Amino acid sequence: MATPHPPVATPTAHVDVLVVGAGISGIGAAYHLRQHFPERSFTVLDALDGAGGTWWTHRYPGARSDSDLFTFGYSFKPWRGPSIATAQEIRSYLEEVVEENGLGEHIRHGHRVTAASWSSEDARWTVDAVRTSTGEPVRFTTDFLWMCQGYYRHDAGYVPRWPGLERFAGPVVHPQRWPEDLDCTGKRVVVIGSGATAATLIPALAETAEHVTMLQRTPTFFIARPRTHELATTLRELDVPEEWTHEIVRRAYFKQGEEVTRMSFEEPEKLRAFLLEEMRKLLPEGFDVERHFNPAYRPWQQRIAVVPEGDLFTAIRDGRASVVTDTIEEFTDDGIRTSSGHFLAADVVVTATGFDLSLFGEIAFAVDGEPVDFTERVTYRGFMVSGVPNMAYVFGYFRSSWTLRADLVSEVVCRLMVRMKERGARSVVPTLRPEDADMALLPWADPENFNAGYVLRSQHRMFRQGDREPWTHMREFHEERTTLPVADLDDGLVYR
Repeated sequence: MATPHPPVATPTAHVDVLVVGAGISGIGAAYHLRQHFPERSFTVLDALDGAGGTWWTHRYPGARSDSDLFTFGYSFKPWRGPSIATAQEIRSYLEEVVEENGLGEHIRHGHRVTAASWSSEDARWTVDAVRTSTGEPVRFTTDFLWMCQGYYRHDAGYVPRWPGLERFAGPVVHPQRWPEDLDCTGKRVVVIGSGATAATLIPALAETAEHVTMLQRTPTFFIARPRTHELATTLRELDVPEEWTHEIVRRAYFKQGEEVTRMSFEEPEKLRAFLLEEMRKLLPEGFDVERHFNPAYRPWQQRIAVVPEGDLFTAIRDGRASVVTDTIEEFTDDGIRTSSGHFLAADVVVTATGFDLSLFGEIAFAVDGEPVDFTERVTYRGFMVSGVPNMAYVFGYFRSSWTLRADLVSEVVCRLMVRMKERGARSVVPTLRPEDADMALLPWADPENFNAGYVLRSQHRMFRQGDREPWTHMREFHEERTTLPVADLDDGLVYR
């Protein structure tokens, strides 16, 4: 029997496929649905006021990509700009995809999904949402639910609790909620954090601030790269068609990424030495690279942050920025005192301390009246969840561009829909096989593989994975680009 819902004021709308999220994944899903199933109806719901997901949310100074755009761009839409792009350039690219493929009429912005319940009797989902501008409840039913909402909370970032934070007299800002009227000109700015966001903010702020200090608890690996791959520059000088340039440079980045990933597992200390030496070349003579840029973890056990043209290192070399590796003892009214006794004077503090992972947008799921506890479920090939019918999700790669996996998942989900039609099935649900009865349930992410803070903080509320196919995920792109397109969609799936 179907899960009861509270009454709503608006009539229920039905679509064949309902996509949640209008970022990289949702726009890609919409494109593939339009291409593969022009006869099917679909709607994309998004809580934000515009398309782009992360690239709509992130408005802090200097916001840019941490991956090259030849692989972060879609396989079907050539990227014509620099390899490392600004948030605005990425938003413009996504707007072109929406406009060129007539996707805008399918996207409803300002719709926050709150609940989704499956009825086996009706073989459909009932999805409740609210219009964020008015609070008005709306309801949809759909035959297939496609979760493309991303992986973190957009409304607030992660901020640790530090002693005395309330005493600080100046603004304390998280990059996800950057105030439009914040002017750091002539100010002393302390950026807490050491990841890609900090590396983006610091050179941008250092252009006008009196000084910017990066206060980090632990170091991060960085690598300087040109804004545009030299191969792309050469091909464009030769007037090679953009479609060819896009594909050729993508393949060059694929090969480069595969080799770095291989070294991170097979020759980690060789890769470490290479990264440290590359950074040392760009920093002032005598700079303590070992203290400030040599993490304890294996290279690529957390992301290696790309620094276009080495701009972070330029700001440090020019004296406009500095690095302090220490922990926070307390905040005062005019700065931060570290555990080793140093005092960092500050007019503005930026908490570039990461984000909180969000499991399916914090939506309340139910199947036939029973709430779904995802911590008791396992992934199916990294795009479905055991016991949850007619629902797919997108989660990208840790070490490669998110979009690479979004493209692969879109293709396999469309293939799954074709398989359902071939079998005359109204539903498909990942179901453990008899041989999986004693399968060990492993954490959502293996810390030995990837141990970023947002991953470790969130393991307790995520679904699990098994120790065998098809109940695993977190594969690398160079593996999945050949395995996922030919995955057996009868193995581990029950069609009804």
